[in-house]
Amino acid sequence: MKKGDCHLIDGKAIAAKVRGEARLRAEEVKRRGVVPCLAVVLVGEDPASVSYVRGKRKALAEAGMEGRDIRLPAAVSEGELLALVASLNADEKVHGILVQLPLPAHIREEAVIEAIDPAKDVDCFHPVSLGRLLRGEAGFVPCTPAGIVFLLETMEIPIAGSHAVVVGRSNIVGKPLAMLLAGRSLNATVTICHTGTKDLASHTRRADILIAAAGKPRLITGDMIKEGAAVIDVGVNPAPEEPRGEEFYHEPHEQEEKGKGKNVRRLVGDVVFDEAVEKAGWITPVPGGVGPMTIAMLMQNVVLAAEGRF
Repeated sequence: MKKGDCHLIDGKAIAAKVRGEARLRAEEVKRRGVVPCLAVVLVGEDPASVSYVRGKRKALAEAGMEGRDIRLPAAVSEGELLALVASLNADEKVHGILVQLPLPAHIREEAVIEAIDPAKDVDCFHPVSLGRLLRGEAGFVPCTPAGIVFLLETMEIPIAGSHAVVVGRSNIVGKPLAMLLAGRSLNATVTICHTGTKDLASHTRRADILIAAAGKPRLITGDMIKEGAAVIDVGVNPAPEEPRGEEFYHEPHEQEEKGKGKNVRRLVGDVVFDEAVEKAGWITPVPGGVGPMTIAMLMQNVVLAAEGRF
């Protein structure tokens, strides 16, 4: 591969195929008298959370699934939220439960996550779900890590035997992704880096597959990337040079549909795209890379739950 000959990974197009498959499977489940249903609980009006929920609602409608959009005030008590989760656990018509994070400071996220029935934990945040993932057992896979692996496999990027460097150690992306890549089915050698890593560039330059999931805008520069590496940018950050408080949207279609006439904040990833594209063999854009895959894999998990797989 020549320098600068970088393949753009079109997450939006690949996600559309995944969502199409989910729609076909949903239709099959519906023929058996079951309507796949995801209950999405949003507490408060965090702009990023509102944007994510909006995208999930749209994807559910396109996939022919039912979406229960439950909105609660930011002042709702932890007890009231836990009672709602218990009622959704008991509702046989609800197959997946998703409580949008982050939650207000007075509500313990761990308590809410652990209250969700693992059989309905389509986000794969519950300790039981993560334990199954660690043990290599059948179960839901966290949506963003699952989407990243699907992108790599779709683009035929070699994983087995490759050195993957994951920058970020969150329970949502970094840790479960590292477990997936190092598992027996994928067989990558994985290095996890984080805010405490000394000389980050010395690690990233050795990566055949570099996943940037630190949540820090433009953390990874071109000189930190190995020639020909696959670069997966998970970051979704409002551009730091622009003033705060302005509305922003996570995907291009949202900016077109919702942002007309508004001062919409531009999004940037954890990677300096213009520099990385000169070194990488493959790269995901922001937006339009990993983001669409996260929602697409969520649709797959909802169908799995409706099928009673786990």
